Amino acid sequence: SVYKIGIAVVIFFAILSTIFNVIGPKILSKATTELFTGLVAKIQGTGNIRFDVIGKILLILLAIYIFSALMSFVQGYIMAGVSQKMTYRMRSEISEKIHRLPMSYFESKTVGEILSRITNDVDTLGQSLNQSVTQVITSVATMVGVLVMMLSISPLMTLIALVILPVSIALVMLVVKFSQKYFIAQQRTLGEINGQVEETFSGQNIVKAFNKEKDVLAEFDTRNEELYNSAWKSQFLSGLMQPIMTFVGNLGYVAVAIVGSILAVAGTITVGDIQAFIQYVKNFTQPIQQMANVSNLLQSTVAAAERVFEFLEETEEVETENPMIMDHVSGAVSFEHVKFGYNEDKIIIHDFSSQVKPGQMVAIVGPTGAGKTTMVKLLMRFYDVNEGRIKIDGQDIRAFGRSNLREHFGMVLQDTWLFKGSIMENIRYGKLDATDEEVIAAAKAAHAHHFIETLPGGYDFVLNEEATNVSQGQRQLLTIARSILADNPILILDEATSSVDTRTEQRIQKAMNHLMQGRTSFVIAHRLSTIKDADLILVMKDGDIIEQGSHEDLIAQNGFYAELYNSQFEEVG
Repeated sequence: SVYKIGIAVVIFFAILSTIFNVIGPKILSKATTELFTGLVAKIQGTGNIRFDVIGKILLILLAIYIFSALMSFVQGYIMAGVSQKMTYRMRSEISEKIHRLPMSYFESKTVGEILSRITNDVDTLGQSLNQSVTQVITSVATMVGVLVMMLSISPLMTLIALVILPVSIALVMLVVKFSQKYFIAQQRTLGEINGQVEETFSGQNIVKAFNKEKDVLAEFDTRNEELYNSAWKSQFLSGLMQPIMTFVGNLGYVAVAIVGSILAVAGTITVGDIQAFIQYVKNFTQPIQQMANVSNLLQSTVAAAERVFEFLEETEEVETENPMIMDHVSGAVSFEHVKFGYNEDKIIIHDFSSQVKPGQMVAIVGPTGAGKTTMVKLLMRFYDVNEGRIKIDGQDIRAFGRSNLREHFGMVLQDTWLFKGSIMENIRYGKLDATDEEVIAAAKAAHAHHFIETLPGGYDFVLNEEATNVSQGQRQLLTIARSILADNPILILDEATSSVDTRTEQRIQKAMNHLMQGRTSFVIAHRLSTIKDADLILVMKDGDIIEQGSHEDLIAQNGFYAELYNSQFEEVG
């Protein structure tokens, strides 16, 4: 409703500005007629040119044009505010929408493609909305006002001038019909290019390591060619509108000048009326030309709006109605006949049941692609089970809101997520109201305090965007410190020691052991030697849990786990 009021005020000021602008030529025609009749009278010796009358008319005209310009300024000021508020609101809605989208959406789209909708498309929408809406309102108001003034001078000449209108509109519509598909293709390809550029820059070391520069360039060139083709065609076609409109407008001038001269000789209209009418014809075709010029802006607006609204209308995560609130969690987790597949027709976990007591350490083991991470995603409700139930403290996790459920989980993953900011800020992210002393205590518990103290500035040392100015092992210790500070009752740990040295690995293992004390923990294990002390080991293969029990039980079974475990100690021949 705020935008409706704003646009209504813009329309009001646009109409006022147009009225005063349109009256101008009619008043100027009186000065022209006065000058013409005065000259004729002077030549005939019957009178003189009345400069005082002409001066008054011109002063009135000046006042009218100043007032019109003032109204136009106010209209532009309000419209700029309205368009930027709409852009601000759209960015806010997109930002909120991101948090409501399911994981499956992000796994099917590139980061650059999503960023393009938030940045390029919203910016295009904001800028072109400001320019094009104002222009359309002014153009329509001018055309209506000019038409009324032309009819007041000569209905016959107006009819001749109007003949050019359908010709102009038909030509514009024809061009728009051809160019719109290229504008849509331009916005789409721009999103794809952004996606590829973002991926290439963030994975530059991988590209170089595998000598893929030529392949990446070839793919970029293909997409760049697509963008070039759609961009030049859309710009060329929209650029045709101006010369077409100018040509049609010039034909109108010629017709009006001929008919006007005949009517002036016959005494039907004055010389000043011809001058005013030619000005009105120009003012009548000018809005059509302006609308032709903004049509490419309007088409960009429509294409960008389609992509923004398509994003805003994406299917969201289904939130629990009247969710239960979970204030305290003991950490008891049970899986009851869980069945799940990322696609309904491709089930990967067929029937899994298990009971986890509070404070137990559960290790999830299995070969790559066995579905270890899928278990974590189900626990966190990134995806919901197809059949069966996962319960926490005897309650189905679907009975809780996702954000409330996730408050009780701490995560330390292989991919350490740190942001640009100080080490203090990064650790405090686990508990935003934590004191400096609490942050330092968490760092000490995570065996991170010593290395932090050696950095320039200590806890005020600023990490860069990728946190590459500290080592991978140090990054891992910082994320463990963050989880210790968060103090969540259930932990999910993706063993992330495969790319660090033995000493750092021991330090991380100590920090993880400290973190797991008194908490229910799910450890995705890569090195089986680290999880011998687990209370429960879940052995996964091809998406299903095929064995479960303690280390001793599973070794005694002499099954798949025993084979996996023993393979670590086989001698390389």
